[in-house]
This record gives sequence, C-alpha cells and structure tokens, in this order.
Amino acid sequence: MFPSVAISRRGDDRIRNGHPWIYRSDVTRADAEAGAMVRVLDSRGRTAGYALYSDRSEISLRMFTRGPDAPTEATWRERLEGAIGFRKTLEIEGAAFRLVHGEADLLPSLVVDRYGDWLVLQALSQGMDRMLPQITNQLVELVAPTGILGRNDPRVRGLEGLETRVDVLYGSVPESIDVQEGTVSYSVDPYHGQKTGLFLDQRENRVAAARYARGRLLDAFSYNGGFALSLAPRCDEVLAVDISEAAVQQIRRNAERNGLGAVVHARAMNVFDELRELERRGERFDTIVLDPPAFAKNKAAVAKALSGYKEINLRALKLLVPGGFLITCSCSYNVSEGAFAEVLAQAALDARADIAVVEKRMQARDHPVLLTVPETYYLKCFILRKLA
Repeated sequence: MFPSVAISRRGDDRIRNGHPWIYRSDVTRADAEAGAMVRVLDSRGRTAGYALYSDRSEISLRMFTRGPDAPTEATWRERLEGAIGFRKTLEIEGAAFRLVHGEADLLPSLVVDRYGDWLVLQALSQGMDRMLPQITNQLVELVAPTGILGRNDPRVRGLEGLETRVDVLYGSVPESIDVQEGTVSYSVDPYHGQKTGLFLDQRENRVAAARYARGRLLDAFSYNGGFALSLAPRCDEVLAVDISEAAVQQIRRNAERNGLGAVVHARAMNVFDELRELERRGERFDTIVLDPPAFAKNKAAVAKALSGYKEINLRALKLLVPGGFLITCSCSYNVSEGAFAEVLAQAALDARADIAVVEKRMQARDHPVLLTVPETYYLKCFILRKLA
C-alpha cells in the first residue's frame, strides 16, 4: 500500500504536459514520510501516477510512472536496463561515459557515470537516496563493476535535507582511475574531482572542435584540460587557463602522460583578468575555447550571467585572428540557446567582428534531453568563425 499525495489542477497540467516535477505550491495534501514512493492523486482524486516524495525540497514530487499501475522492483530494473542498453548502442569511443542521466532516463535525480571498471553515482533527492541499496544491487547484477562509489556531496542535496557524503557502496574504488577518452588518457579522481570526476558531457564537442583547431590555442576555464589536450595535436601551441591551481597541476600531469608537455602550457589565473591582460598585450590566437562553469545557477542570476558571457566572448573575439575559430559554451540551463545566441551576437557587434556560425551543438548523446523538460537541455555549444 502506497501513501498518497494530492495535487492541484496546476499540478495536473504539469503531468499532462509531460513534466515530471510537481512543486510544493501545487501539493494540496501529503500523507507520506520523507523519501517515500507515493501515489499521486489529481485534483479530482484519481490516480495520476506514482512519484518520489520530498518533504523538504521545492520539488515535492518527481514523477516515476504515470497512470494507475504501481511500480515494482522490476520497473526499476527495466529502467536501468534501458539506460544501459541505450549507451551500448552509442558505441562510445572511450571508457568514461554517463550510464544514467536522471529524468532523461526516467530515473529522476539519479546520475551514474562509468569510469572503466568502476561506477560513480549520485542520488540527488530524498526518494532516490532511500532507493540506493536496491539500485546498487541491481547495478552490480547488470554491470558487474569492480566497485561503486557514492559521490553524494553536491550542494543540491542540502535542499533535500540530506547529508553530503562520499562512500564506497560496493567493492573497492581506487583514489585514481586511468581512463581513455578518444585519443586522450586521463587520470580521474573519483572522490574529489568535479561532478563525478570528469566533465563527460563535452566529449563529443571536443571531437567536433578538433576538426577546426589550428595554430595557437587558448583554452579558458580549462579545468583538467579536456579541450586543450584533445585539440593540442592539431595546434602549434596551447595555453590553458583556470583559476584553480590544483586544476592547473592536473592539466600539466595529463599533458605529460599524453606526450604533450612541450605543447600545452597551463596557467592558474582568473580568466576574466587574463583575457583583459592578453588583449592589453596584443596577443592573438587562431583557436579559442570558452567553457566556463554555470554562471546562472538560478533565474535570479540570469542577468548577471548574460553580462558575464558577453564579457568573455567579447574579449575572446578581440583576441581571435580573422579566419580563427571560437568554441564557446554555456552550461547554465536557465540561459536558453536563444538568449546565449543573442549575447554572442551583441559581443560580435561590440568587437566589430563579422562572425559565422559553423556548428550549434549540445551535451553528448549519453546525456540525453527529455523533450518536455527544458531543464535537461543545459549545455549549449557554438562553434563560430571570425570572418573579419
């Protein structure tokens, strides 16, 4: 018997429109404990489906199934099998990729990344956290990993009233994992690295960018050097810039392990300051990559984020030689593709540069977008060519 949660007519509309999130303001009655799987009753008292319930988050319900039939343990297994099976069809070149991408795999608030023989997962809601023992067992059966690490330390868990922790859920997980992504070999820190260790969503954009890279490359907000290392074989000289000294040290180590130490030079600097200084010195680049962290983590931050995106793209376009390529990204889902494109257009006007769009890209295919959930389309990537 499932506890029940009743929702308003506005909540009914969200479910009908295909969005899996029901906000606290649309919950009219809740007879359930934190993290429970609940039966969702629509405004007329009918069963709209079943959802994971949170008593702390603004997102009170994350729909798991729609309709009157209750989910079972087999439902969870089928969802995991579907996600894993889809990744097999992608024939990803490399041993690091996303195995489960939350709502877009109908497994709301669950992230599972694969690094060789190990899995690193995140449970980002009360309900998914409660299901971890069952999910872990099923992943062991389906994937047979050497170990599974729970990287349950994102700040978003605080909004759910959950503790942040990093612990081994199964087997053993080393402090460092060596993985291959395309032509690049990385050393991954699954315990402390950004997200689950690597930014896996840019993998296919790095492959695309390499088709245009040449000459002198500037990789700004480089983190562990993903773009710098992937594009370096096509370039004469690479400058990778990141504000984190630890990230810069990792770039240097990764460059050495890939035989690129003589080409890739890393510098720990505030990117905004460095772009201005490079412009002041009259530096020029044939290829520039801008891959900043999310500037707009909520809607209130959008205006400031757009100003930040315009600033860095304006500076980059001034540093770019005619005929050069700018690969520029936004991972702020609150900034739409249209808004980002408008910022780029304004930056080009202010830089007095004629710019052509060569490619418009998004996150890698193992990070799918659920068409009715705009929040799942978060990474926008434009490859631009400076005409003059």
